[in-house]
Amino acid sequence: MKLSVIIPAYNEEKRLPKTLQEVDVYLRQQSYDYEIIVVNDGSKDRTSELVLSRASHTNNLRLINNKENHGKGYVVRQGILEARGDFRLFMDADNSTSIDQIEKMWPFFEQNYQVVIGSRDIKGSITNPSQPLLRRLIGKIGNLIIQTVGGLFGIQDSQCGFKCFTKEAVENVFSKTVINRWGFDIEALVLAQKFGYRIKEIPVIWKNDFQSRVNLFGVIKTLFEVFQIRWNLITAGISKFCFAITKKYDL
Repeated sequence: MKLSVIIPAYNEEKRLPKTLQEVDVYLRQQSYDYEIIVVNDGSKDRTSELVLSRASHTNNLRLINNKENHGKGYVVRQGILEARGDFRLFMDADNSTSIDQIEKMWPFFEQNYQVVIGSRDIKGSITNPSQPLLRRLIGKIGNLIIQTVGGLFGIQDSQCGFKCFTKEAVENVFSKTVINRWGFDIEALVLAQKFGYRIKEIPVIWKNDFQSRVNLFGVIKTLFEVFQIRWNLITAGISKFCFAITKKYDL
């Protein structure tokens, strides 16, 4: 199987049907094998019922159904590790970046990149409609913190919900992630860097949804998680150093 598409969903009964339809129509036209995995994050609405009702007329669609809410990072990790594709893409349930944008990713995987991520903030990207000025300013400040504290220097947009990993990168990176909420993208990219995987950021077309659930509190929480990621890396490094010393001196 070439491609797995993972869609995390929480209370998405209104927006998910159109997304599933567009993903299904696009993938039916491709020559490769694929699967579509919706991971329900303990939705209170009819998200899971909707997915099950569409399974009979949507090719290779399956549902992972969580009864409790865990967070986007948790369900993306769950879905991407259970997937079977050689390439594993996760995208947003609101279809802010449409599935056809993956066409821009294939050339870079052919150039031996292991991680290719969509970006709203590099040359060639299109955001329609534009985000409000305050939202853009908060995003710029947040990205500066992510680059400096997280160590993702040169990556302009770590938070766009359109990212694809090779099977090997998924198994090494996501098996070690621990962030369950919004900062999971950052953690995954930081770990990918530490493993030496090549990351390519590409411009995408992004439809700005004014009903997005990402609010100021979510942004602040994400930035706190950036510091948690850095701390986790520091403590992991100390643990490895202590283990090496213990082993060397047979303590």
